[in-house]
Amino acid sequence: MLDLTYEMPKPKTIAGAKHDWELVIGMEVHAQVSSNAKLFSGASTKFGAEPNSNVSFVDAAMPGMLPVINEFCVEQAVRTGLGLKAEINLKSAFDRKNYFYPDLPQGYQISQLYQPIVGEGEVLVEMGDGTARKVRIERIHMEQDAGKSIHDMDPHMSFVDLNRTGVCLMEIVSRPDIRGPEEAAAYIAKLRQIMRYLGTCDGNMQNGNLRADVNVSICRPGAYEKYQETQDFSHLGTRCEIKNMNSMRFIQQAIEVEARRQIAIVEAGGQVVQETRLYDPDKGETRSMRSKEEAHDYRYFPDPDLLPLEIEQAWVDDIAARLPELPDQKKSRFINDFGLTDYDASVLTAEVESAAYFEEVAKGRNGKVAANWVINELFGRLKKEDHDITESPVSPAQLGGIIDLIASDAISGKIAKELFEIVYTEGGDPFEIVEKRGMKQVTDTGAIETALDEIIAANPAQVEKAKVNPKLAGWFVGQVMKATGGKANPKAVNDLVSQKLGL
Repeated sequence: MLDLTYEMPKPKTIAGAKHDWELVIGMEVHAQVSSNAKLFSGASTKFGAEPNSNVSFVDAAMPGMLPVINEFCVEQAVRTGLGLKAEINLKSAFDRKNYFYPDLPQGYQISQLYQPIVGEGEVLVEMGDGTARKVRIERIHMEQDAGKSIHDMDPHMSFVDLNRTGVCLMEIVSRPDIRGPEEAAAYIAKLRQIMRYLGTCDGNMQNGNLRADVNVSICRPGAYEKYQETQDFSHLGTRCEIKNMNSMRFIQQAIEVEARRQIAIVEAGGQVVQETRLYDPDKGETRSMRSKEEAHDYRYFPDPDLLPLEIEQAWVDDIAARLPELPDQKKSRFINDFGLTDYDASVLTAEVESAAYFEEVAKGRNGKVAANWVINELFGRLKKEDHDITESPVSPAQLGGIIDLIASDAISGKIAKELFEIVYTEGGDPFEIVEKRGMKQVTDTGAIETALDEIIAANPAQVEKAKVNPKLAGWFVGQVMKATGGKANPKAVNDLVSQKLGL
């Protein structure tokens, strides 16, 4: 089991204000479903295609074209709900959300307001200090993504790319349980990690496949506890939504900036207006985008082209039975099976590919040694070159071979690092490299003794000093290692030095 202590969220207080204020944050995370086809059409979802090349007649809202639901997208939403320990609704329905943008050809978005496919769930967010926060999930619903308007290609015209139109999104709506910027970023990171393990969203924030709307409000100490007791939102301050955030660093910055803006308004005697805002990282400020719409502003009504979506419990159970091992389970197993520290297990399970790589290296080997090489040597080198584990030039088999050579005393730790460098830059089989380049460790005590005897005979004054001060015996160890090209077994050298000098 994970060694975590669940604690109630610790509020983030704002320094420099006249009074004590706390933050209350809720998030609406839009995750693009990993699927080859869109939610209601067979058009491709491939990123980076030529503008308007992945658009079907349905996506373009051509007259008479009717949506046909993609069963795999539904399965992905159910899988995500199960991964978040959420209730799966066997009956859900689609609604039309009416608004008008150039990149929304239909003039409405098909979404799920009244009957979402996934109900209440939870996410356990680790905070890095041995504690965890529980963030409640209110719902997950499926909806279509809109297209993309491009304004910087021409000084007089805007262009529209409809490739994203109709791509399936899961909107994951949290309760206002998050209490600070760091916790908000940790929550997004945990959601991303879980969905990547599930294979339901690739979590690529740079491409817009994972983005968040962040609702921020402020309240005086004690107000949040009253909300928790009563679930009455009137105890909390007026919230403002920061739209389309696709960077965890910017999410933290935007929350801090928006909180200070709201505090300044309230402490000056004003009132915060509920609205949608955008964060400008260059200016370090949020700015108004539009007044916050309510459900009635969108004139929701049931989509007449789609019947209610009914799924069977047996189908849900089958999906549940095929769920992969999730991050918390894997981390716990790594700690128990391989004897890893909480920190090392966290690093290794942060990405599903990293966990798989480590497990292959550690198979049949010392788990702690394997973790040390994967984290310190491999991850350190990859980070230095701005690569991830999928771009590693060293395979698990190659790294495992290096570890086997150390375990068999064929090479020393120092030689192993030289060998790692060769494998990383040139490739090759570690065993063959050691043989061909004469890198094997010298374990023949006779050869080591001969080298040591010569050094002792040539340095009688140093011998006398070492007998008076045993710490100086390290000088002889260093000289033997130098004489053998670093190939002598360090333990054998130390033992012989102590024996020869009578220490």
